[in-house]
Amino acid sequence: PFECHRPPDLVELYRAQRYINPSPYLYFMKLSSTSLVGSSPETMVRLENNTATLRPIAGTRPRGKTEQEDRALADHLLSDEKERAEHLMLVDLGRNDLGRIAATGSVQVTDLMGVERYSHVMHLVSNIKCDLKPDKDAWDLLKSCFPAGTLSGAPKVRAMQIIHDLEKEARGPYGGAVGYISFDGNMDLAITIRTACIEEGKLRVQAGAGIVADSDPETECIETHNKAKALEKALTLVSDLQYSGENQ
Repeated sequence: PFECHRPPDLVELYRAQRYINPSPYLYFMKLSSTSLVGSSPETMVRLENNTATLRPIAGTRPRGKTEQEDRALADHLLSDEKERAEHLMLVDLGRNDLGRIAATGSVQVTDLMGVERYSHVMHLVSNIKCDLKPDKDAWDLLKSCFPAGTLSGAPKVRAMQIIHDLEKEARGPYGGAVGYISFDGNMDLAITIRTACIEEGKLRVQAGAGIVADSDPETECIETHNKAKALEKALTLVSDLQYSGENQ
């Protein structure tokens, strides 16, 4: 994580995020003791008209400086055996999570390992769908899928036990979910990543990378920094504008 002890105007930070890193989920939430400003690319889980959707993201490269370099990085990502193995493991975990509450035979992988591009990174993304059993609803779906396998690992319960033993402090909102459950039973939740958390006058940004047996520590560290770059850039932009305004 990195911290800022003088948070900028949060509405302006949200606007900067929309400009610098437009994403499927953009939000500014002011809660009782915590505020969240984020631009998450990843669906935690979605439910629409009894159809559930997961979109696991695993596998990352930085964006290229030119179109040619960008294509080369995407090709390298798609051909990287380590990234493909990690992604397929998490697709299987997502299928298993949905399978517990799905109507028999309805779980389908409708898209497998496509490349999605954002302002500073590109990701491998898949799409998994199912129909819920007649006696299941949004809460059952959330219980079956939370936390996301991309933020915990597999097997999920054992991975969370190891994380609990190794990590010295709670993750807080990071890796959780933000979104809505509507009165008609539909649901759309994002994973709380690429998000600034503001508590007690302190702004905190967390980022991470998935670790597997053949992970290279330096590469994973670079990936973590790349994931935080868009939010860091938004913070710098707003802070510079705020400072300039104060000194005019």
